[in-house]
Amino acid sequence: MTQVKICGIRSSENALMAARAGADLIGLNFYPKSPRYVTPEQARQIVSQLRAELGDACPALVGVFVNASADEVRAIVERADLDYAQLSGDEPPATLHELSGLAFKAIRPEHESAALNEIERLQSAFPECSNAPSILLDAFNPALYGGTGESASENIALAVKAAAPRMMLAGGLKPDNVAERLRRIQPWGVDVASGVEAGTPGVKDKSAVSAFIKAVRTADA
Repeated sequence: MTQVKICGIRSSENALMAARAGADLIGLNFYPKSPRYVTPEQARQIVSQLRAELGDACPALVGVFVNASADEVRAIVERADLDYAQLSGDEPPATLHELSGLAFKAIRPEHESAALNEIERLQSAFPECSNAPSILLDAFNPALYGGTGESASENIALAVKAAAPRMMLAGGLKPDNVAERLRRIQPWGVDVASGVEAGTPGVKDKSAVSAFIKAVRTADA
């Protein structure tokens, strides 16, 4: 079954809605320059309510970081009671190794050879847990660290999928295109942020979230 991550959530209400709609992972963004940023304290409150309401049915909770140190990532993950960290900046492989078992890397390669070079550099620190992606592939953008609504190249996605055991695909996914992307690429998981928002970054639209997850599950059938 394709794993679904709803990313950039900023409220307990949205987090519960996404979880009850069937999200497998929920992402909370700790990059201060992001319009979907939450403070560690806000994240702790969201996570606390989710775990209290859902218990063992709670989705995996992922903190999204950009160029934070391993110590900072670990401190926020512990404070907010998260399951995993997603490193979405220009972090070197050493940071991923320091967070071995806890973190996975998001990459935005410009072309296939760059993608394969990054996989080679990072694969020794891929998480072993089958509930976490080995790597997240997002669309190339020279200025932004994800959340752009741009689509990752299909050729790059297929190359990364062949080289990494659990690739999560991000970039430009929406309820009306995710099924086709799944059919053509067949990733381990998909990640969506802006594609299920009604306008305000971080505020997820219930009907869009439900339609997105329904499209994924229909494609899985």
